[in-house]
Amino acid sequence: MIERVEFDADTQTLCVSFTGTGRYYYYDVPAQIFEGMCAAKSAGVFFNQKVKGQFRCQRDPARRRFGPAA
Repeated sequence: MIERVEFDADTQTLCVSFTGTGRYYYYDVPAQIFEGMCAAKSAGVFFNQKVKGQFRCQRDPARRRFGPAA
């Protein structure tokens, strides 16, 4: 489910890249959340418990969409 996780400590922005659905940015995320996600046995379970629905989120604005629902 999760391909890659990046964190910008200056802006407290967590970037999560998902298989198939692309990249999402989560804002005002404490560094401890990123560290916990990296140390977790399952990044997906950690994400669902500690990140999803807890922080302001935006889909990668640079991502271009194609197809009928674009």
